Amino acid sequence: MTSAEATPQLTLPAHDRAFLGHPKGLGYLAFVEGCERFSYYSMQTLLVLYMVKHLLLPEHIGGVAGLGWLRGNYYHGLEGQPLASAIFGDYTALVYLTPILGGIIADRWLGRRLTLILGALVMAFGHFLMAFEASFLFALMALITGVGLFKGNMASQVGELYGPNDLRRAMAFQIFYIAINVSVIAAPLVSGTLGEKVGWHWGFGTAGVVMVGGLLIYLAAQPWLPADNRPSRQAPEAQRAAMTRSDWQSLAALAALVPMLAVSLLTNNQIFNAYLVWADAHFQLSFFGQTLPTSWMITIDAALSFSMLVVVAAFWKWWGTRRQEPDELSKMIIGSLFSIAGGLCLVAAAATQGSGKIGLALPVLFHLLNSIAFSHILPVSLALFSRLAPKAITAFTIGIYYLAFFAANKIVGVIGGWYSAMDTVQFWLLHVASAVVGLVAFVVFKLLVANRLLPDEALQ
Repeated sequence: MTSAEATPQLTLPAHDRAFLGHPKGLGYLAFVEGCERFSYYSMQTLLVLYMVKHLLLPEHIGGVAGLGWLRGNYYHGLEGQPLASAIFGDYTALVYLTPILGGIIADRWLGRRLTLILGALVMAFGHFLMAFEASFLFALMALITGVGLFKGNMASQVGELYGPNDLRRAMAFQIFYIAINVSVIAAPLVSGTLGEKVGWHWGFGTAGVVMVGGLLIYLAAQPWLPADNRPSRQAPEAQRAAMTRSDWQSLAALAALVPMLAVSLLTNNQIFNAYLVWADAHFQLSFFGQTLPTSWMITIDAALSFSMLVVVAAFWKWWGTRRQEPDELSKMIIGSLFSIAGGLCLVAAAATQGSGKIGLALPVLFHLLNSIAFSHILPVSLALFSRLAPKAITAFTIGIYYLAFFAANKIVGVIGGWYSAMDTVQFWLLHVASAVVGLVAFVVFKLLVANRLLPDEALQ
C-alpha cells in the first residue's frame, strides 16, 4: 500500500499540495497549535514570576477577588513563593484535566470543530482578563476551561489525517511538536520580555492577540482538515462505532501508562515553576551591564528542544535505513536515561555554587539533555495514544493522555513549594529519583504489559 492509499480520503480540493511530504492539513494544524501553545507558554513563563514579584506582594494580594477565601480554606495560609508554586501547580494541572471533558463534549454533542472554536474564544477572553488584578482567578478559570475544550480536539485531528497503518504518523507528531517548540521559543522572547520589562499585562495581552490569530487561521483551514465528528441529531448513537474487546484492551493499557508518564515528566515540568525562581535568584544573568530576563531561560530550553526534535527525528530516520528502529516504548526508555542525566546537572550546579552566582554551563547542559529526553518521550507517547485511540472515543482518549500532565503538574506544584525550605541539592536529587522511577516503570510496562495488551502493529 502506498502512503497515499494509507491516508484517509478527506475530500480535499484538487489544488491541495503535500506539506513536507504530509497532508496540507498538518501544516495548518501545526500552526494553529503553535498559536495556542504561544498563549499557554506565555502564561507558563510569566505566571510564577508575576505572582512572586508583583501580585502576591502585600500591597497587591488583597485586591485579588476570592484569593483570601482560597488561602483560608484551601491553601491554608500559604504566602510568597510556596503560594505561587501551589497556584501554578493547580492551574497547570487543571489545564490538562479538562481536555477529558472537552473530548466528551466533542465526541457526544458538539463535534471537534465547534468545541475547539469555543475553547479558543474562552482562552482569548481569559488572557484579556489577566489585565486586571482583581479578575486574576477568573482569568485562570477561563484559561483552564478554554484549553480543555481546545487541546484534545486539536491533537485528535492530526491523527485522523493518517490511516491506521500509515508510518508517517509518528513523524507527523514530531512536526507537530516542532511547531509547539517554535512557540515556546517565541513566547518568552515576546510575552516574557514585555511582561518583565514593560508591564506584566502587556505580556498576557499579547498572548490573547496571538490566540485570536490562531482561531482565524483554523477557520480558514477547514477545506484541508478531517471531517468533523459531530453526531447526527437524528441518530447520534447509530453513528458512533461500537467498542470492541481490542479497543477496551488498548484503552486499559493506555490508562496504565498515564501515571508512568506523569512521574517521568516531573523534572521537565518543574522548569516553569521553582526552577525559574531558583534561576532568578542564583543564576548569572548579567552580561555587559545588562540583566537578561529570567524568562529567557525558557527560550534556551525551547530552542534546544526544537533543535533536538529535528536532530532526534533525523537520527532515527538514518538509523532505520541501517538497523531496525526501536519501538515507541523503547524510545521512551531511552528518553528516561537522558532525563536522569539532565537532572544530575542541576544537582551538580547546586552542589558547586559556593558563595557566587551559578554560571550557565551546567544549566544549559541540563536543558540539552532534557530536550533529548523530551524528544524521545512526548511526541512518541502522543503518537502511540493517537494510534490506539478507539474510533468511538478518539478525543476522549487523547484527553486521557493529558491526565499525565495533570498529575505531573499537580505534583510539581506541591514539590515546588518545598523549594524555599529544602536544601537545593536534595530538591533536585528528588527530581532525579522521579526520573529513575519513570525509567523502571517503562521497562516493566514494556516487558510485562505491552506485549500482552497492545496490538502488535502499535509497537512497530
